[in-house]
Amino acid sequence: VIRVDGHTDNIPLISSGKYSDNWELSQGRALSVVKYMVNALGIPPDRLAANGFGEYQPISLDDTPEARAQNRRIELKLTEK
Repeated sequence: VIRVDGHTDNIPLISSGKYSDNWELSQGRALSVVKYMVNALGIPPDRLAANGFGEYQPISLDDTPEARAQNRRIELKLTEK
């Protein structure tokens, strides 16, 4: 199984757009990648998982624009079924 993990920075969302908070944004980010992998790459859906972690697993704790950009990411992980 390919696990697609979505992450965000720690800046709260201020709009009333598609996502209400960073957690939803991270889940939407992961799901969009999963849908691409199914539709464009032909990967079977039962081999994929979308996960959202919001801002809660940063790779950089610095309070700079560069660090926040690093935290806005997708990670692909191979796992067992």
